[in-house]
This record gives sequence, C-alpha cells and structure tokens, in this order.
Amino acid sequence: MTQGLLALDLGTVTGWALSSEGAVTSGTWAFRPGRYEGGGMRYLRFRRVIEEALELGRVGSVYFEEVRGHRGTDAAHVYGGLLGTLSALCEERAIPYAGVPVGTIKRHATGAGNAGKAAMVAAAMARGWRPADDNEADA
Repeated sequence: MTQGLLALDLGTVTGWALSSEGAVTSGTWAFRPGRYEGGGMRYLRFRRVIEEALELGRVGSVYFEEVRGHRGTDAAHVYGGLLGTLSALCEERAIPYAGVPVGTIKRHATGAGNAGKAAMVAAAMARGWRPADDNEADA
C-alpha cells in the first residue's frame, strides 16, 4: 500500500488536497472563529480535521504553502498558529512535512512565479480539477 500525500494552503480558509491510493480528493476547510468562541477554537477544529485526514488517508508526508510575507498581522498570526498545530501533529506521528515556497507552487502550476489567484484556478481547471476557490487550487 502506498503512502498518501496531504497538501495544504494554510489560512482562515484552508485549501487541502489528499492523494491516497491513486485517488485525489480536495476541498476547503473554514476556520473562522464563531461569535462566542475563544481564540483557540479555530486551532482545535484545525487539529481535528488534520487528525482525521492523517488517519483516513494513510498519509506518508505533508506539504504546505510556505508563506514568507502576509498582508496583515491577523493573517500572519493565523498562519503561524495553524503551522504550529500542523508541525506538532506531524512530529507526534513521525510524518515528514515541508513547506514549499509560494513562487515555486505558482511557477509549477502556471509557469509564472507571481501568478494571481485567477491564474491558479485556471491552471487547476486545465488539469481537470474543479476547485471551489483559489485556496483549493493552491493546495
């Protein structure tokens, strides 16, 4: 049995793609905090869905979009919290994980390292995927 691969575009809306046993599934998960939730609830929800993906997909490795600059402080905090949660889960399970620079992902998908969201969605569609949004396309 081959080990699966989980790819993530970390953020408040996280894009994901899981390749396991020759099949690829993908989608998005939303981690916006609820009105009456504490600040850590998004990370607990993220942890739960990642644990499910790791168990169901027999994941052998995890890759995530490595963002070096964020447009705002809140986005940077969310990214850091999700990355911390992800890396801890992978370490606990001895699953290799690595970040892939944004430009590398865009260049691979579109030929241009600075491609916009629409170009990433178009590139995914050209490969036969129907992403719901740019987050899923990036994954």
